[in-house]
Amino acid sequence: MKVKTILVSQPEPKIENSPYFDLQEKQKVKIDFRPFIHVEGVSAKDIRQQKVDLNNYTAIILTSRNAVDHFFRIAEEMRFKVPDSMKYFCQSEAVAFYLQKYVVYRKRKIYVGKRTFSELSPLIKKYKEETFLLPNTDKVKPAVPEMLNALGINWKQATFYKTVVSDLSDLANVYYDVLVFFSPSGIESLFHNFPDFKQNDTRIAVFGNTTIKAVEEKGLRVDIAAPTPETPSMTMALQKYIDKVNKGK
Repeated sequence: MKVKTILVSQPEPKIENSPYFDLQEKQKVKIDFRPFIHVEGVSAKDIRQQKVDLNNYTAIILTSRNAVDHFFRIAEEMRFKVPDSMKYFCQSEAVAFYLQKYVVYRKRKIYVGKRTFSELSPLIKKYKEETFLLPNTDKVKPAVPEMLNALGINWKQATFYKTVVSDLSDLANVYYDVLVFFSPSGIESLFHNFPDFKQNDTRIAVFGNTTIKAVEEKGLRVDIAAPTPETPSMTMALQKYIDKVNKGK
C-alpha cells in the first residue's frame, strides 16, 4: 500500500530546512506533527517537599534543555539567586549551548560531555568535593543514578518536570498511513488515548531499540525502524520505505 499521509509524534520542526519538509516535497506526501507527550513543570512547593534546598548545591548536572529551563524556572520561583560560582555539568554541547539562554557563558564554570551520560561521568568524578543536584524528569533512565552512585559523589536527584500524556481525542477518526514514534512514552500515549487501537494497515515507524520493544510488547508490528547503518535517521528510513512502496522498487 502506498504512503500518502504520515503523523510524526513530535512537535513540528522550527527550522525551515528540516529533512521532513524535504521528504514531504520530494515524495509528495502529507506530513503532520503532533506531540503525543509533553513536559509540565512541577511547582516550587513540590521541590521543597522533595527536601531540596538550592542553597545546598555547588554543582548542577544538566542532561537536557528541559532540565535547564526548569532548574532556572524553579530558582526564580524560589527567589534563589544562582551564584556565579555554580558549576554546570552538561551532557552534550547542545545542552551547554542552550545554557547561554540563562548565564553568561564565558564567566561560568561549564563542563561539557560529548553526547552520552557515561561520557560526562569522568568530568563529574574530577570534582568529588562538589555537592551535585540532578534536576530531572519523573522518568529517569536507571543507568544515570547507577553511574552517579558508582562515582561515590555527594548528589541528589529531584523531579523538576514531568512527562505527561497529551490529549489526542481530536484524532479519533483521523487515519494516517504511517505513525512515527521516538520513545516508549509515545506508545503509552497512543494506548492511553485509544485503548482499542488496532494497527490493521497502518505502518508504524520507530526510532531506537527501546521504542521497538514498546511497540512489540503491545502486539503491534514494526514496519520501519531506525537507526540502522543504511538509514541512520528517521527521515532516511521513511524515504527508503516510501521509495519502495510508492514506486514499486
